[in-house]
Amino acid sequence: MNSAGPGKANTSLPIKLVVSLAFLLITGWAVSGMTTYTGMTFFVVAAAVIGGYMAMNIGANDVANNVAAAVGSGALPVGWAIVLAMVFETSGALIAGGDVVSTISKGIIDPSMMPDTKTFVLAMGSALLAAALWLNLATWIGAPVSTTHSIVGGVVGVGIAAAGFSVVNWGVMSKIVASWFISPILGGLIAATFLMLMNKFIFNRKDMLAASRYWVPVFVGIMAAAFAMYLTMKGLKRIWKPEPWMIMAIGTAAFIAVVLFMRPLVTRAAQKMKNQRSSINRLFNIPLIFAAALLSFAHGANDVANAIGPVSAIVDAASTGEISAKVGIPLWVMLIGAVGIALGLALFGAKLIKTVGKQLTTLDQARAFSVALSAAITVIAASAIGLPVSSTHIAIGAIFGVGFYREWLTNSSRRASAHSQTDIAARSKGLLASPAPSIRPRKLVRRREFLSILAAWFITVPSAAVLASLMFFVANALIGG
Repeated sequence: MNSAGPGKANTSLPIKLVVSLAFLLITGWAVSGMTTYTGMTFFVVAAAVIGGYMAMNIGANDVANNVAAAVGSGALPVGWAIVLAMVFETSGALIAGGDVVSTISKGIIDPSMMPDTKTFVLAMGSALLAAALWLNLATWIGAPVSTTHSIVGGVVGVGIAAAGFSVVNWGVMSKIVASWFISPILGGLIAATFLMLMNKFIFNRKDMLAASRYWVPVFVGIMAAAFAMYLTMKGLKRIWKPEPWMIMAIGTAAFIAVVLFMRPLVTRAAQKMKNQRSSINRLFNIPLIFAAALLSFAHGANDVANAIGPVSAIVDAASTGEISAKVGIPLWVMLIGAVGIALGLALFGAKLIKTVGKQLTTLDQARAFSVALSAAITVIAASAIGLPVSSTHIAIGAIFGVGFYREWLTNSSRRASAHSQTDIAARSKGLLASPAPSIRPRKLVRRREFLSILAAWFITVPSAAVLASLMFFVANALIGG
């Protein structure tokens, strides 16, 4: 779980590693004392420990995307962001984390093609460990990658190693590959669109305060509607599964209620503000904190399955001696996932939060608000049409979308200004307008981080697949048969 990064000293790292190891040892000890799986206790204990390790890596890497925009904009300090994410990630996992999960992540391989139960158990354990190790490496180098894609790669690798290429559902895999492109592009386009609308209706107006009194409640209402539908569809699916019209009705009601609630609040706040962007930006602070909390809750409800799904599958196989398509989640397994995510975030999450929030592009509250809003809307849209998207790719894509939009806007304005000044000078001398001087474009997105993150995304599935298959061969040679 080393997240200090290459070449960087971290005096607290030994303590963090000791705490991490203690959590894993306590997990293994507790599970060993409560299991009675004839001949399979070792596998269940090992799965629980690996699941705890995976959960910690999810906390260290994936959770950063939910709070990074709020931190990067200054709406929330890193320490409080970690506390908030820990509370809501754990709540989401325990309250709405689901009582049934698919034994094979995303249905990408056919479990019936596995030779026997022990092979299946070894395969799931190898996939989980490979995904966890890949996430650990990504966190160490500061690359936010998809937890889902990591476990998908691990499952594909062990599936092929155990039963051949025919075990993989290549139709499902093609959709997952498509999501590599769809997720960040959708996230970026939606975030840039909302920032453009905020610029048009608020920040480009002469009287920004008057515009903010009308439009800020509208934008916050859109966010409330998006999150109400997002949580109903994704975060609360264990508790309640409403019809589509109910989801739309909930979103509409949330929009109306929040607009009516926010309008007098914004009007009072605006009376004490200056007519400038930095003042208007402060109106988005509280909505950003709520967005970070809701994103964390929904993430805990959904992505805890990446840590405990394979563990639950192993526990079920050890109990029944059979391989089931869907299995129940024991409470103790859910607790391992929830506590592991919270602990990984507390110990190692600050690095990725700072990377995503501050090192990709400069965020203020309005830009961060666009990112958070994009994350919710993109997941809703993708879910409605059945596209498997990555929350990590959406959030990072939204940040880059905002950055590239600002870059285009800034450089377009500078070129137009230079051209106008050239024309004025030429006319004053009675000359024809001469070409505007060449303007060197400003770069508001850090290219190094952009390219390194893209590279990490593209190699996540194949890297996890190769690592998992190697682990499976080793495990099968040592304890299989």
